[in-house]
Amino acid sequence: MRRPRDQRPSPGYPQGSDPPALDLEQMSASALLAGYVADLATGDPRRWHPVAGFGKAAATLERATYAPSRLRGALVAGVLVAGAASVAELAARATADIRSGRQAAFAAVTWAALGGRSLRRRAHDIATLIERGELDRARCHLRALCGRDAAGLDAPGLCRAVVESVAENTSDAVVGALAWAAVAGPAGVAAYRAANTLDAMFGHRNERYTSFGWAAARLDDAMSWPAARLSAAIACAAAPLVGGRPTRTAAVIRRDGGAHPSPNAGRIEAAFAGALGVRLGGPLTYNTRPQTRASLGDGDLPGVDDIRRAARLSLAVGTVAALLCAATRTLTLRAATRARTLRATTPARTLRATTPARTLRATTPARTLRATTRARTLHETPRKARTRASSVPTRRGER
Repeated sequence: MRRPRDQRPSPGYPQGSDPPALDLEQMSASALLAGYVADLATGDPRRWHPVAGFGKAAATLERATYAPSRLRGALVAGVLVAGAASVAELAARATADIRSGRQAAFAAVTWAALGGRSLRRRAHDIATLIERGELDRARCHLRALCGRDAAGLDAPGLCRAVVESVAENTSDAVVGALAWAAVAGPAGVAAYRAANTLDAMFGHRNERYTSFGWAAARLDDAMSWPAARLSAAIACAAAPLVGGRPTRTAAVIRRDGGAHPSPNAGRIEAAFAGALGVRLGGPLTYNTRPQTRASLGDGDLPGVDDIRRAARLSLAVGTVAALLCAATRTLTLRAATRARTLRATTPARTLRATTPARTLRATTPARTLRATTRARTLHETPRKARTRASSVPTRRGER
């Protein structure tokens, strides 16, 4: 017997219904892990990268609306971050009718936001150039990792800059993206990556961006705060993989993590310094302005081998974070599913009974309510109430 059209199986789920709860939980966790594995396998594309496209759009809007004003900068940052989140969520919803379409969109957005493979590849390339003595080329490659002035850096200075950049970008470009994907889905990871990109573009303490980039820098600090602590904790646990000790790493984090001018970078850089047994921090130059930062960790300045050890530690931190965030995504969706199920299965009569006013009206006899109302009226306005009460007809037996 031929089934009616509306009863035939379709590639997607029936209209007006959601996928089974367990399937949705498993697919979401799988999508997050798929995005991480895709970054491990392919890294960032050389052309047509979504983050690069967002950066071009942000630069165009900044040129059109720039003013040395915190309010103007906050409006621009809000529009760009909200726009990125909206595009990601709309893309996920547009593919929701296709089986696993939303999960594929989630995995694609997560992959686009991650940058772990490219970070480690760039670090290895700089280490090789330093070994060969090609310091000029190493300085050129360093500009892709951080914004500090590299012109005057010698080999030890280059090694220190690379290790610090690997540590900070492990938190920003890997763990932060995974954490926001776990708790907020496609829109959350897109919003986080947009805020992080805007901080890299506008969050400079120079004459042009001190006011305009203030909001972007503060937003990135707020959104990166949880990821920095999570990254430091994972680095502490993974310290034995690079010859470190968790106890020593934890001690360095407690002692030196707050000495950095950034509320987030100091924690993860101190964790890497403790795990690798090297000393980070010290003099550096940003925008031709020399600075001296507090030392992080104990030991000697990092060398070429320490760059490779830092890349290994970054991979370990990212992998553990991906597994933890996938589990968090599953638990988050399971709690949301249980809440929806509870609301759907609770009888309407039970829900109404939870409202005190409705409970009072439902359980109090009508005759008692009328008598209470009349007594209150007589007490408040005796003469008018008596006149009004005498004109109201009553049924036999009520008086």
